[in-house]
Amino acid sequence: VGPGLGSLTLGLTEVGASVSAIEIDHRLAAELPSTVAAMQPEAVAEGRLRVVRSDALDVTLGQLTDLDTFLAPERLVANLPYNVSVPILMHLLELLPGLRSGLVMVQAEVGNRIAAPPGSKEYGAPSAKAAWYGKWHVAGVVSRRIFWPVPGVDSNLVAFERAEQRMGTEAERRATFELVNAAFAGRRKMLRQSLQGVLGIPSSADAASAAMAQAGVDATLRAEQLDIDQYLAIARAVTPQ
Repeated sequence: VGPGLGSLTLGLTEVGASVSAIEIDHRLAAELPSTVAAMQPEAVAEGRLRVVRSDALDVTLGQLTDLDTFLAPERLVANLPYNVSVPILMHLLELLPGLRSGLVMVQAEVGNRIAAPPGSKEYGAPSAKAAWYGKWHVAGVVSRRIFWPVPGVDSNLVAFERAEQRMGTEAERRATFELVNAAFAGRRKMLRQSLQGVLGIPSSADAASAAMAQAGVDATLRAEQLDIDQYLAIARAVTPQ
């Protein structure tokens, strides 16, 4: 995502990888094949580079997949745009179920949130949603001082491994993420308050408590105390089967 002038792309093609590069800038997208052809002509000759000119938030499976030459991507390696890094990750993980693992660079604060465990101060909606797809951890810290001009923030390398089995259906994912959003919108509230009126839970604390009891979740807990399995359990308890 965002190959720019091609430094990372060249590093990947050099070791034999087939690369799908998503670039929003039409000038950079047009130039990248020429850059790779000049530096590593065999990568272009072997058809191991595909440049997709698109916003990563809007890219489609059809743009990334060609059964004749390109299978759906299996790994994500990117320096993600810091202002939209989480939405891009969520979009690509849902779009590409075959995406097995990845290593991305994001703003340090965002990386800490994505990889945060339940109960920690960094744990939030991005942490819970990321956990739906697999396990995440901070793999390294990148100092702001290696860049010029020096940015105002440090960066983290965040790695993930997708879970072997999907946690639930697409409908369950949407329902679970709606619960996560509602819970963290009222982060300081008990769940019996923050989840009132969500996913068919009637607008009363008692009804919300009953729904959570059915899911085996303590309704006096707060958003940051639940893991993604518990949010899914609530979604299943209140969603007609």
